[in-house]
This record gives sequence, C-alpha cells and structure tokens, in this order.
Amino acid sequence: MAESAAPSLIADILRLKKERNAVILAHNYQTRDIQEIADFVGDSLGLAYKAKETDADVIVFCGVHFMAETAKIVNPGKVVVLPDANAGCSLEQACPGPQLEAFLKANAAKNYYVIAYINCSGHVKALADCICTSGNAVKIVQAAPPDRPILFVPDQNLGSWVMEQTGRKMDLWKGSCYVHVEFTRESIEKIKVDHPDAKVVAHPECTYAVRMLADEVCSTEKMVGYCKSSPASAFIIVTESGMLHRLEREVPGKTFIAGPTGHCACADCRYMKLNTLQKLHDCLHHLQPRVELPEDIRQRAEKPILRMLELSR
Repeated sequence: MAESAAPSLIADILRLKKERNAVILAHNYQTRDIQEIADFVGDSLGLAYKAKETDADVIVFCGVHFMAETAKIVNPGKVVVLPDANAGCSLEQACPGPQLEAFLKANAAKNYYVIAYINCSGHVKALADCICTSGNAVKIVQAAPPDRPILFVPDQNLGSWVMEQTGRKMDLWKGSCYVHVEFTRESIEKIKVDHPDAKVVAHPECTYAVRMLADEVCSTEKMVGYCKSSPASAFIIVTESGMLHRLEREVPGKTFIAGPTGHCACADCRYMKLNTLQKLHDCLHHLQPRVELPEDIRQRAEKPILRMLELSR
C-alpha cells in the first residue's frame, strides 16, 4: 500500500464503519495501523467481553479465526467478519475437534473436566467444561471441581505454568504456539548482555526455560499494567512483536525491546500479520469473509465461554 493512499483508505474505513454500524476489535498482536484505527485493542479476554457487550450490528475482528469465531458464538444474530479467512492459529491446529472428541470417548471413565484455552476451534470449545485465557487461566483452574481430573487443552506450556501457580495437577494436551516456542533461553540471555537493567516480561505460552528467566510472566493485557507500575525504564517483551505498539502508546517514556527468538530479533505471527488495512476495508465493504458455524456447535460452545466470563468478573 502506497504511503499516500493511507489517509483516504482510513477515511473510507471509518465511513464504512459508520454506515454498517460496525465495531472494530483488534488483538494486541495486530500491526500498528490496525491498532490505531480499532475501537478496542486488547487480549483474548478483553476482546471476548467487548464482543459480548457490543450493540453494533457488525463485528470486524482483526485477529485470527478462533477469535472471530468466539465473537460469533456469543453474538449469533450479528454479522462477524475477519479481514483474512486464512488467519489461523498453530494452537487451534494442534487440537482438532474430532481428535479431542475421540480422546474423550476413549477415556470416558476418567470423567475429565475439560478446560480449553480460548485458542481453539468452536468444536473444541463445545467439548469443554470451561474456557480460559492466559489472563484468567489460574482463576479458572482454581474454580474447577476438586474431585475431577482436569484435561487442559491445547497449550502445554500455558498449562504447565498454571500448574506451577496453582499446584493443581492436570493432564496436558501436547500443543504449543509456534511463535512462543521459538524464544530460547540463549537468545534472551544474549540480549540481556546488551540491556542488563531491562526487565524480562514473558508470555506463559513460552517454554519453561524462558519463563524461568523472566521477571514477570503474564498475559499481554497484564504486561501493560506491569510495565506502567514497574520502576524499571526498559523491558524485554517476550511475546509477539505487535505488543510493542500498544506498550509504546500506553506506557510512554519507557523503552521496549523485542524479545529475540532463536532465529531473529523479534517474533511475528504469520497468521496475525495476514490482516492489513486494505483487507479490513474490503471486509467492511463486502461483509465477507463471514464467520459461521453450525448452531448446535455454537450453542454448546457458548456455555463454557459464558462460564468463563462469569468466573472472570
């Protein structure tokens, strides 16, 4: 997109948003230009609340597919569009609904209480007892029935971190975020040499070795609060690179350094970065691609999402 085209494109997006009575929701991992035009920027939990509470007719979800699908689950009567239909998620792919369903049937005698990280499909949500995000996972696990074994899907790294925080043993599905597992202990230690006073802030989707180096492990939303309140002036942010845009905007006067992966000095999610301003414009104009799912799946998936929202207030 040419630099000179941006102002007119933004103006057209705002015009279409008003005409469609639309709301634009953007995840923290979106690019700066999308974050700046959005009505709300946040993590999965905050976006879930906004999707549930909106009175807009159209929800434009600038994130990945499972996020837009979650918005549709709690808003069946609204139009939900995603700028790029191919914006998927490696965690969602790691736990296909039919595979989880077969596993639960084969292990029915265990009577699992299934907690599904929100980074999963509607089918997986429909099989869960409760949904969680990285921001509320500890609270959700603490609220789980004490007399039932927990199956935590699909992120084994988030699950292991929650076990560390709660002391609650869980069976973990062997899934991971391909971006967060690229961060290594060696790469973080190397950047600490150049920034010895910087605090390391890591997402719980990171591996144990990386989490052990962190001064704070938390969700992207809680990163904002931590960096605001900390007396430190510099932070190494060990999560997807889009988070730096929000931190720079909301915590001015401090320095944010992209956490290096084993391969480069920053981490971009190829799925999150599929969304662009032009695609945002086009999906508002055409109201496509729309997010839909079978009504029986939607109804079953809605219950554990609403349970999560109730427990998280």
